[in-house]
Amino acid sequence: MSEPALPDIPGLAEALIGGDRRALAQSITLVESSRPDHRPLADRLLEILLPRTGRSIRIGISGAPGVGKSTFIESFGLHVLGQGHRLAVLAVDPSSRLGGGSILGDKTRMTRLAGEAKAFIRPSPAGGTLGGVARRTREAMLVAEAAGYDVVLVETVGVGQSETAVADMTDMFLLLLLPGSGDDLQGIKRGIVELADLILVNKADGPLAELALRTAADYQHALRLLHPATPGWTPEVRVCSALEGTGISEAWGVIERFRATLGEAALAARRAGQAKAWLRAELSDSLLAALAGHPRVRDRLPAMEAEVAAGRLAPGAAARLLLAEFLGNPPPGA
Repeated sequence: MSEPALPDIPGLAEALIGGDRRALAQSITLVESSRPDHRPLADRLLEILLPRTGRSIRIGISGAPGVGKSTFIESFGLHVLGQGHRLAVLAVDPSSRLGGGSILGDKTRMTRLAGEAKAFIRPSPAGGTLGGVARRTREAMLVAEAAGYDVVLVETVGVGQSETAVADMTDMFLLLLLPGSGDDLQGIKRGIVELADLILVNKADGPLAELALRTAADYQHALRLLHPATPGWTPEVRVCSALEGTGISEAWGVIERFRATLGEAALAARRAGQAKAWLRAELSDSLLAALAGHPRVRDRLPAMEAEVAAGRLAPGAAARLLLAEFLGNPPPGA
């Protein structure tokens, strides 16, 4: 069977900018592709789209399993659409590191939002990416912005290293919590709380309403002891019920105030710093991929791993030997 024809990049970009949802989906598939022949095409597409990016508010969102992220995103998203915005949700699914397949869970749980013409939900497999944030999530975000979506939500996998990754690609980081804090802050590391610009205690309804208010007060007090994640902004703690729709408009109001408080210049400076970090991350990923694919490195790696595992060779020394092979230089000390 012959390979499918490669896409016409200028035509794809024109269709995407014109509002073609199929072109948007195809473009994200292209930038997420691991095929070597797709990478130059994806780079060319992004080059065309870049002048049309950067006009959205980028929001990272996370929370422990069971906190109600999907219910919140749907309720929040419907409110945002009601304010005249267009919303893109990039939900990174907890895929198998072996199979890499996406479970598509978020899209099936947000049926009302998924049916809205001005909303776009894209589940992407996390695979083996460090921290659970898909490597190409940043590029998918740019594609969505070029397609005219002015609010972009990036949902991370669970609670862990992915929060740092998503905070480095968004304007504002939102953390969802359950009522009931406890001494261990619900098992959430202090570092993750330190990343938050807005904390929302969800499920503030029924018998949990009072507990949610106490939890919010506990976290508001705790935040006074932490350094703010964003200079010039004091993190806020609110309660909400995604199920009942209460507190959602107030949360959006905080986000609007956040953007107004920082101002365009500060946001531009923040994004410029993120772009530099993105470049360094891409250099690191690309160099590692090139190193792993180099014939001499690939041939010597199993033996080196065996030497390191047996304790006969230090990992640092092995790494330098393999790097010398990659660069074509004499081994260190030769």
